[in-house]
Amino acid sequence: MPVDIHDIEAIIAAQNDWRAHCLNLIASETTQSAAVRSVQNSDFMGRYAEGHPNTETETNRYYQGTRYIDEIERMAQSELSALLGARQVDVRPISGNAANTAVALGMLRGGDSVIVNSTDAGGHISHAPIGVFGRRIQSRGMLLKAESEKGIPMHFWPLTEDHYHIDVPKAVALIEQVKPRMVVLGKSLFLFPEPVGEIAAVCRQYDIPVLFDGAHVLGLIAGGEFQQPLAEGATWLTASVHKTFPGPQRGIVAANLPPEQEKKFWQPVDRGVFPGSSSNHHLNTLPALVVATREMQAYGKEYARATIANAQAFAKALDDAGVPVEAREFGYTRSHQVAVNVSQFGGGVEAAKRLESMNIICNYNLLPGDTDPKAPSGLRLGVQEMTRFGMGPDAMGEMATLMADALKGHDVREAVIALRNRYQDLSYC
Repeated sequence: MPVDIHDIEAIIAAQNDWRAHCLNLIASETTQSAAVRSVQNSDFMGRYAEGHPNTETETNRYYQGTRYIDEIERMAQSELSALLGARQVDVRPISGNAANTAVALGMLRGGDSVIVNSTDAGGHISHAPIGVFGRRIQSRGMLLKAESEKGIPMHFWPLTEDHYHIDVPKAVALIEQVKPRMVVLGKSLFLFPEPVGEIAAVCRQYDIPVLFDGAHVLGLIAGGEFQQPLAEGATWLTASVHKTFPGPQRGIVAANLPPEQEKKFWQPVDRGVFPGSSSNHHLNTLPALVVATREMQAYGKEYARATIANAQAFAKALDDAGVPVEAREFGYTRSHQVAVNVSQFGGGVEAAKRLESMNIICNYNLLPGDTDPKAPSGLRLGVQEMTRFGMGPDAMGEMATLMADALKGHDVREAVIALRNRYQDLSYC
């Protein structure tokens, strides 16, 4: 007799129904297409495939029975290589954080110095002192603190006065002073492109590799509407494939290295992926990554363009409605994200909870100058999911009005549901 799962099915049904009636604005989420979802429940779920796919002449796996996942993995690598303009792609990391871990494990040792974006400047937690990069460069006796006498040799990019852009002349001076083992670009709060070309040019002089963490913006990169970090000189691109890229929860490492640089910069990362950060790599979601890659090949440019236009329209409408939006002087954003300061509405935590009660889902987030991640002044909003459900600039304006009213204490839940009910069909798939 099968076990009773009615309670679990009820919870899943409640989640599905609730989120279908919410304005989903988490910048690191998206809804996958029916095609992406349909290929994830398979026999692959319980199988193993450590190592690289076998070939006709080489046995690379550590398990038998991998002939079909070998085919899928080669497809994922080939099709992502074409989409991203990359010679090398590793699709085995199970998340963007695992991809970052692979690079750190492969390339860094205790005592190595790195330059990263600080968390209050938008850097991801994996870049931080307490994340994988900080822990990897820690030696015995070093505190997990940056820029302190007994701390780890982690340095933060100098910023322009607005705190949303790297100060390139000062950054170049810092590189020349520190001569780091690696530099990391890319962010978790990621409004504007990074100066990859300028940073990579000076790093080449000292043989310093450049990691670009594109977890949030991979879909915009693939759509050709954001910067192109590999073409601009980044050594590696790491990313999640479930944020602006509409795939399953996985990660990738990509590079465009000539053969003479593979041994130095790709092979260590390969070992960082396996056996470093990933063993068996959740095989049932790999076919879904191939499907999402094909969706991006077909619709990526249109989707990325619409997402950025919507983010800019949403930001302006929020600002006009009395919700202070960051980086106004730079056009608010050039990505899918919008950063708002909700200090006057009780701060980030209180604002996010109030919005959730109105079926508007977002997350609280540090803004420049914040020091306590549990009590930040900001919200980070992402429009990529609602863009895929067909919302355009006019709907972004309606959404901004409802959000502003909710922050000001009005009950807009029924109006939010009514707006969302008009946008139920997933586009770009």
